[in-house]
Amino acid sequence: MRLLLVNPNMTDAMTRDMTAIARAVAGSAAEVVPLTASRGFPYIASRAEAQVAGGIALEMIAENLPGADAVIMAAFGDPGLRGARELFDLPVVGMAEAAMMSACMLGERFSIVTFSPAMQRWYLECVADSGLMGRCTGVRTPPGHPLRIDGLRETLKDDLARLARSAVEEDGADVVILGGAPLAGLAPEIAPAVPGLVIDPIAAATAQAMALARVTTAAGFAGRACKPLPKPSVGLAPALDGIIRREPLV
Repeated sequence: MRLLLVNPNMTDAMTRDMTAIARAVAGSAAEVVPLTASRGFPYIASRAEAQVAGGIALEMIAENLPGADAVIMAAFGDPGLRGARELFDLPVVGMAEAAMMSACMLGERFSIVTFSPAMQRWYLECVADSGLMGRCTGVRTPPGHPLRIDGLRETLKDDLARLARSAVEEDGADVVILGGAPLAGLAPEIAPAVPGLVIDPIAAATAQAMALARVTTAAGFAGRACKPLPKPSVGLAPALDGIIRREPLV
């Protein structure tokens, strides 16, 4: 099995951390192919940036699609997720949605803890788009936006652990999701300090991508009525243009 791990952020260190987690989950059952955006933003922290990054993510998938069995959208707001599902004939899993769906199978209510209040409304919108607002206790963040994203796991570890505890003890969450690619790998480090379950979104996305690849077929995806009508485009990456035109893969 071949999984594309698509990071529409431009930061290689994030991709490396998420790839290590995905490979640990996949083991020998799947090859994880890491991809990092070559343009856009060092990290995505708003709905506007996610809109831009979503188009870039579609190009990244299209350019690496041959031989892939599933795609992991490795940015927590899942930029481009629904568009990718319409276009491509394979499972596309967003790390935010995968974490939320997994949380709902592990407990009654979940909370999201992230590193910046700038993402709070956006992440709540992601919850609403997934139809899970009734299962979510909210999004907790530190009071201020960090000046740097490198080293966040170390500098904010104690603060995020406290927020996760509060989400359980005060908000009634059974499961805490650590939202944001810069926090990849932190979940098992703070889990002992949290009286509930703590989920790493990229681990959840990898497990779900593998499961969905096993229970679906390419023919089933190709026959969906929701696929966009083929049409020409101007200025798009050739691989993406070919998929939109419905040209066969080579």
